[in-house]
Parts: sequence; C-alpha cells; structure tokens
Amino acid sequence: MRKKIIHIDKNLVTRLRGGDDHAFKALFNKYQNDVFTYTLSLVKSKVHAQEIVQDVFVKVWLKRTTLKPDKSFKSFLFTITKNLSFNFLVKAANERQLRQEVFYKAVLSYSPIEDLMLSKEYDLLKQQAINRLPPKRKRIFEMSRNEGKSYQTISTELGITKQTVKNQISQALRNITGYLESYGEITLGLILSLLIF
Repeated sequence: MRKKIIHIDKNLVTRLRGGDDHAFKALFNKYQNDVFTYTLSLVKSKVHAQEIVQDVFVKVWLKRTTLKPDKSFKSFLFTITKNLSFNFLVKAANERQLRQEVFYKAVLSYSPIEDLMLSKEYDLLKQQAINRLPPKRKRIFEMSRNEGKSYQTISTELGITKQTVKNQISQALRNITGYLESYGEITLGLILSLLIF
C-alpha cells in the first residue's frame, strides 16, 4: 500500500514540476487535511492554521520546478509546514494580541506530563542554546525573558531602538529553535517555555 502511495505521489510530483495544475490540486486535496491537523496542533488557532496551509501550498507551487519526484513529497511538505508554523509562533510571541490568542489556547491543551519527565534535559538544552547567542543578543533576550522587562524598558536601558530590541528577540528565538531542532528536541512545550512571558 505504501509503495502505491509513493508511486502516485511520484507521478503527481513529476507532473507538478511541469506546471500541471491538476496534479497540484490532487496533491492539495490529498494532503491539506493532514497539513491542517499538524499545523493546528502547533498554533492552536483554526484561522491561522488555515492561513498557514494556504502558505504551505503556495510555497509548493512556487518551488515546483525544484521538486524531486524520487524524494518523499510528504516529508518535503511537512518540513515547509513546520518551518512556517515556527515562523508564525515567533511572530506571535512579538505581538501581544496574537500571543494571548495563540499561547493561551496552547497552555490549555498542553499536558504537563512531558514537561515533568523531561524538564531537566530541556532546561539544559535551552540554556546551551541561549549561551550560544552573541553577547548583546543574549543580554536582550535574558532581560526580556528572565527579568521580565518590556521592549521599551530594554530599549531605554541599553540606548537602542525598540525595533532593534524586537529584531534581536526574534533572531534569538530563531537561533534557539534552530539549535533545538538540530538535536531533535523541539516540542510544543519547549516553544512555549521560550515564547511565553
């Protein structure tokens, strides 16, 4: 059965590479629900999950000529989905209203069992990731997360613009999640521990 699915995907991807919009629609119809479910499990918002699904398939269309029919289309699709979902979470962390909407729902659905079992390992990995940040970025990140200071306060204390603070925090989150991903240890619990404050 799995071989049959791979063969069908290979055929559709080959056609998609040539710009066949029927093949694109077939792949969209086949995978949109799986992508939506996975995205929703991360972002906890149906509206935003639907937007991300659209963005995922726009990227697929734009990258169609670079697709490799012999590679797993599903893996490619879920890599894009994961990246766009994490980008959304980073953005949500920097926008108050969005942060409340997304992370409040995530906290309600988050099971603390995983956190209790792995908290020491996660804390160690997270601290290793933070320690790898450039000194200025690390200081800004710690002022925000550990000391609970607002972007405006950090801006005033360090003599930099508020936008610079926002940019540094966003980049720090990308650096940290990238480090954690390289260890295969990025989970919703870790994202929440990094982004909620």
